[in-house]
Amino acid sequence: MGITKRDVEHVALLARLELAEEEKESFTRQLDRIIRHVDKLNELDTEGIPPTFHTLPELRCRLREDRVGEGLDREEALAGAPEREGDCFKVPPVIEDDRG
Repeated sequence: MGITKRDVEHVALLARLELAEEEKESFTRQLDRIIRHVDKLNELDTEGIPPTFHTLPELRCRLREDRVGEGLDREEALAGAPEREGDCFKVPPVIEDDRG
């Protein structure tokens, strides 16, 4: 299975990316190499090898235990807000409409 320029164009369309012709060709080559490498890895016999989430087994996940505790009340949470509207943080719009 290889990556084609058409595949790159399709993914770019889905991601709403405009790619120049040379970028399409470059991404096609790069992604094709990645896919070929993964295909090669899929040929390896991994029977009896336990799955790992980490390449360094001596490192352990040091997450704390989840505990229910007291949270901030609304006034405490909003105390540091640069602007607020009623009981909410007021923030500038992130998405603009057609009017700019």
